[in-house]
Amino acid sequence: MPPPYPSQSMSGMQTGIGQTGGMMQAPTKIDPNQIPRPIPSQSVVIHETRQRNQANPPPPATSEFIVRDTGNCSPRYMRCTINQIPCTADLLATSGMQLALLVQPLALPHPSEEPIQLVDFGEGGPMRCSRCKAYINPFMKFIDQGLRYICNLCGFTDETPRDYHSNLGPDGRRRDADERPELSRGTVEFVASKEYMVRDPMPAVFFFLIDVSSKAIQTGATAAACSAINQIIADLPEGPRTFVGIATFDSTIHFYNLKRALQQPLMLIVPDVLDVYTPLESDVVVQLSACRQHLELLLENIPTMFQDNIIADSTFGAATKAAFLAMKGTGGKLLVFQSVLPSIGIGALSAREAEGRASISASEKEAHKLLQPADKTLKEMAIDFAEHQVCVDLFITSQSYVDIASMSVVPRTTGGQVYYYYPFSAVSDTAKLYNDLRWNVTRPQGFEAVMRVRCSQGLQVQEYSGNYCKRIPTDVDLPGIDCDKTIMVTLKHDDKLQDGAEYAFQCALLYTTIYGQRRIRVITLSLSCTSTLHNLFRTADLDTQFTCFLKQVALEVPTIPLMQVREQLMNQSVSILHSYRKFCATVSSSGQLILPEALKLLPLYTLALIKSTGLRTEGRIDDRSFWINYVSSLSAPLAVPLVYPRMISVHDLLSKETDGAIIPAPTPLSSEHVSDEGVYLLENGIDAFIYLGSAVNPQIVQQVFGVSSIEEIPAQFVLQRLDNPLSKKLNEVINEIRRQRCSYLRLKLCKKGDSSGMLFFSYMVEDKTPPGLSYVEFLVHVHRQIQNKMS
Repeated sequence: MPPPYPSQSMSGMQTGIGQTGGMMQAPTKIDPNQIPRPIPSQSVVIHETRQRNQANPPPPATSEFIVRDTGNCSPRYMRCTINQIPCTADLLATSGMQLALLVQPLALPHPSEEPIQLVDFGEGGPMRCSRCKAYINPFMKFIDQGLRYICNLCGFTDETPRDYHSNLGPDGRRRDADERPELSRGTVEFVASKEYMVRDPMPAVFFFLIDVSSKAIQTGATAAACSAINQIIADLPEGPRTFVGIATFDSTIHFYNLKRALQQPLMLIVPDVLDVYTPLESDVVVQLSACRQHLELLLENIPTMFQDNIIADSTFGAATKAAFLAMKGTGGKLLVFQSVLPSIGIGALSAREAEGRASISASEKEAHKLLQPADKTLKEMAIDFAEHQVCVDLFITSQSYVDIASMSVVPRTTGGQVYYYYPFSAVSDTAKLYNDLRWNVTRPQGFEAVMRVRCSQGLQVQEYSGNYCKRIPTDVDLPGIDCDKTIMVTLKHDDKLQDGAEYAFQCALLYTTIYGQRRIRVITLSLSCTSTLHNLFRTADLDTQFTCFLKQVALEVPTIPLMQVREQLMNQSVSILHSYRKFCATVSSSGQLILPEALKLLPLYTLALIKSTGLRTEGRIDDRSFWINYVSSLSAPLAVPLVYPRMISVHDLLSKETDGAIIPAPTPLSSEHVSDEGVYLLENGIDAFIYLGSAVNPQIVQQVFGVSSIEEIPAQFVLQRLDNPLSKKLNEVINEIRRQRCSYLRLKLCKKGDSSGMLFFSYMVEDKTPPGLSYVEFLVHVHRQIQNKMS
């Protein structure tokens, strides 16, 4: 028997709301301390993926857990929005929920988890269903004394290869099932045989492309990039398979011959930025072991070589294309450091933002068009890059508009990523740039990858969404894939499913490791089917549902007006909660707002998303474009803090009980909880803000910042580890957050009474703001909407 269906009722909402949701007095009776808020678990949970032969719903994506793979994959690699599958499309539609998977195939495991087992089937390659090509997994059923097996995805019965035969035990399982990872684990990695290779696995190629236009030199962005690259060279894989190349660009492109025979690197200039070429292809991309000293010397010299550069133009499109031509034969990673709007050559861009601002009426209606690429040039170029397995990462170190909407098409299509440092500061951003670059090249990753998700009969993949290139409908091409990248896979019914039966999803990722091995990672999740709405709400996964909402919103923001996006989001949330109220709730009084236990934070997260950077009416176009890009490949554990950040009070850090956890329990995001005497840390996975009230104890200022008054703290500050318990504890907390987020986090200082303080308070999503409701008002609004639907 399933457990009873808990729901959260807010009887306080009875006051002032009529039976038909008509006139409403001020919601004075709602106790702000009783409203649902995230309660982080301080302890680490052990999660077994299957128990008693059925799927075990995963812990929240934002919690800390250790997975024991007992047949289903770890939820880190793949999780579903609902942990029971609705039998029909109608049942799903009635629930208002979305059926989708979040797939993060190379996700980082917890250090205490068992590593994924590697299985080698020899030259024949891994065993697969001869009809649907699904890979062998724990849910394939062996019959006829093990001589044949039934595919759990398409139902086809196949002969067991003779050398793979094993007798069955009394329980019907193969006697060797527990010894074979592919028959007992939800995630396994196969050695790819020759048939999975179109060519030899590619080497690890890293090509660095640096903007040396006058602005990049003056702001210190060029020096910061050269310094970061120089420091991470030691972190690149050792051995003969690692190759590097380097070029700089302003209005022309400058390649460097790194061959050892030359006394020093030779600069080769490409002046034509409309029809580019690569000089001396073989000497531009060189084995790292053969050119390490040359490269280090060159990186030390570049800022000085260009220190008097007066060329303001930058040819991003032509420079990336020229670098691509040098890498075309092998493929690899192209890391571009860009500081200004690309104004010349292939794919040159104009300052569209200024044009949009000039006519206010047009900008309201057409504002979303500035979030679309200016033209198709860069997209067409990016598809060419992807076909030749070149993955582009873009580090934007700018102090002005650069049209991220247009440039970001290149990383998005090639499996890469955009990093954004605005306004770039050589004082506070150099450390972050180095740490971001270091994690980029050292994190678990793969090259020349192809991914496909297969489903059991009755279900099919509707659409993929993320950073990839798609040439055929069923496959996703990923020139680069790493542990941080997530792909959303929306699903649809094409038939009625059988109540109680198991239905499976299988993701297969074929990729080349950084050391040149070809591998197939196979991730399988099997869930049972249900014909009752109660079960859907009971097994809904809030973090996954919300992450899919977020990704859907990011896809819509560039195509329709913001007002419409906010309305659709609101309607979607209300539909889900109305369905629960109408069909599942046991309380009859219409004066109560009743929320399903699993989705009780849905109103809070919806409100937070409506107030987020992506959906606020005001704000810079580039900030919104970056937000859209960041969300595109974002994982569930990072999606929630992006819109509902974590706030911790710093002034009383030493007196807090944490039950052994490094990070204390967070404070609700409401200005009621921010005191004038306090110091607060707020982080959203990208940035960390340290806020100082106007009446902070000077002793705390001294302990944290090493100065005696708030006025003495520079705006661009670097947090030091000082020799006192509070400073040490704060540094420990920040480092733990950085570890959890796999991101260095930019630290920004916010003071009460200036624009930085206003920025900090813009994250107080529970407050009433000029365009938005407070959390309490929003709950009343949601309740009224549900009542209107009920009547």
